[in-house]
Amino acid sequence: MNRIARLFPFLRWFPMDGASLRADALAGITVALVLIPQSMAYAQLAGLPPYYGLYTAFLPVIVGALWGSSRQLATGPVAMVSLLSGSVLAPLAAVGSEQFVLLAIALTFLVGCMQLALGVFRLGVIINFLSHPVISAFTTAAAIIIALSQVNKLLGLPIGRSSSFLVDVWGVLLQIADTHLPTLAFGAGALASMWLLRKYAPKLPGVLIAVLIATVLSWATEFERVASGTPDEVQDAEVRALILSYQETRLHMQRLAQERAQKSTELKLEEQAPTGRGAHAAALAYQMNLIDLQAGDAQKENRNRLRYLRKFSFARVSASGANARFFVEGLAPSPGDGRRWRIRGVDDKAVLFSGGGEVVGKIPSGLPALSAPRLNFDTLASLFSTALVIALVGFMEAVSIAKAIATKTRQRLDPNQELLGQGLANLCGSFTQCYPVSGSFSRTAVNFNAGARTGMSSVVTALIVMLTLFFFTPLLYHLPQSVLAAIIILAVGSLVNFRAMRDFWRAQPHDGIAAAVTFAATLFVAPHLDMGILIGGGLAILLYLYRSMRPRVAVLGRHPDGSLRDAELHGLPLAQHLAALRFDGQLYFANVPYFEDSVLEVVAHFPKAKHFLVVANGINQIDASGDEAIRHLVERLRDNGITLAFSGMKKQVKDVLAATGTLRIIGEENLFVYEDEALCSIFARIEDPSFDAALCPLRPGRT
Repeated sequence: MNRIARLFPFLRWFPMDGASLRADALAGITVALVLIPQSMAYAQLAGLPPYYGLYTAFLPVIVGALWGSSRQLATGPVAMVSLLSGSVLAPLAAVGSEQFVLLAIALTFLVGCMQLALGVFRLGVIINFLSHPVISAFTTAAAIIIALSQVNKLLGLPIGRSSSFLVDVWGVLLQIADTHLPTLAFGAGALASMWLLRKYAPKLPGVLIAVLIATVLSWATEFERVASGTPDEVQDAEVRALILSYQETRLHMQRLAQERAQKSTELKLEEQAPTGRGAHAAALAYQMNLIDLQAGDAQKENRNRLRYLRKFSFARVSASGANARFFVEGLAPSPGDGRRWRIRGVDDKAVLFSGGGEVVGKIPSGLPALSAPRLNFDTLASLFSTALVIALVGFMEAVSIAKAIATKTRQRLDPNQELLGQGLANLCGSFTQCYPVSGSFSRTAVNFNAGARTGMSSVVTALIVMLTLFFFTPLLYHLPQSVLAAIIILAVGSLVNFRAMRDFWRAQPHDGIAAAVTFAATLFVAPHLDMGILIGGGLAILLYLYRSMRPRVAVLGRHPDGSLRDAELHGLPLAQHLAALRFDGQLYFANVPYFEDSVLEVVAHFPKAKHFLVVANGINQIDASGDEAIRHLVERLRDNGITLAFSGMKKQVKDVLAATGTLRIIGEENLFVYEDEALCSIFARIEDPSFDAALCPLRPGRT
């Protein structure tokens, strides 16, 4: 039964009584009311059409609950993972395009495989390599980036996509005079209403209320205005030329796709031939690679053209008996219709214009189709590093939330089982058109506070999302995009924590440095956020190694309270005929030279001393380099008539020294359990007539 429970951990929920079912059903419905609008907002943050958020809020939610360890953890779309996903995919494909979606699904598959592998091999401890200061600073910086990434949607302005996120945000701020006021009104109104409801009526579903009101107002006021026209109706030679080039390149890409499909068919037939893969097959494969390169270049060119076209604003002028014409704003010969129009997209024949605010638009009804993710070597190589970062950050986020809840429910949490749950959630999600998921801070808190007792509450949540996909998607058409931006901004506000960064500095300057560098790097390398956390994590490890290379070494003196303490720190007198020092740290290859130098430096400062005591209480581990260093020091000092003794040596250290024969070289007579025992033995060995044990500053019992 234990083996079955490990394979199917959700069996531990059963049997369930009526009270538990009612509590889970109520909690599941409550979380669904938060998840539905949140999932669409987070999909937008990831650069995907909003309905992909609803897809991601279905199957991964169920799988994460069934195979996870925590009974209250709410798996699904989250802000941090959404931002990481969108940031790495944006340079690879046009945001929201079919290629972008395919890459997002491939990323989900990779993340799921990595988390599942870590869980199977019980490597959940790997997350310990990301220190808390690094994670906290990264989260703060990412929260700021998330909020800034929504400013353009809140203002109704286009944003460029370059290698520098801060430059793109600055470009938005330069256009602030062109703010679309109705869009700002919807976004600001939603933000204010959700904040007020959270503060004064926290039990009400503030996000859902804001979404319902905004959607109704958007429909009633005809917030969205769209129009289409031909390239000839655009009355600007430069813009028209760009549109025609875009369409021509689009047709070229279609021809390349057809040519590649034809050659792919030929290659399959060639490989099935009795002669196997011959020279012709190799030529076909080479030609297909060339086509892929041409298609990639063409796609990049069109992506850049569309970004440039979206920067223009147009006035729409209608003439009697003729189609409307679009003039670059400020160049129209007569007043337009009073709206500012922008190019929304370009297809084979028409140019699509938007003259109002952006809305969610049409959401396909029904569940996502089952399909395997499209993978190739280039995709795997380009997404590998980010997938690893998302896998670790997502797992860290999920486990930290689960631990916080487990302290209240007193439930035993298994991090490796949680890795399996998150990995399976992402892996299954990649077959149902989902992007990467993790555990949600806000929804887990809602789930717990609503009284959830088992993961059945998440199953109920997913069923509500399924009903929404089947029956209620048309109601979401008129939801303004600026309201989704407001949901994101409000959700990430609690992630900004500068006070913690200040506390890191006070606790340990090295932690403060790691946090500050992580914060700055994440901001400046955005949108490549994976580099920010890798830089911070790498620096934290290097600083730790630096600290461990130079652990604290103290020359000891007798304190008035009778204990041995740092003589320099407390101003204690030192003996001349013997010395005692304490080494506070493991003794391994990186700090062996420092240990040797410290001992020899003390020897040089006590020319009369023929006996030295190393208080080894702080040495909790030793490797082969440390063993060799001790052996070398004992022999070198003995050749110079100096005896090296040790006290408080721990068992694991003695076992290593005994296995290599170093204990025999030290001598049993020079190994002691307590410092005072060692000092008394050493006093009896000192033969210098000028030495008086009764006057020695290190004598035991001195006051």
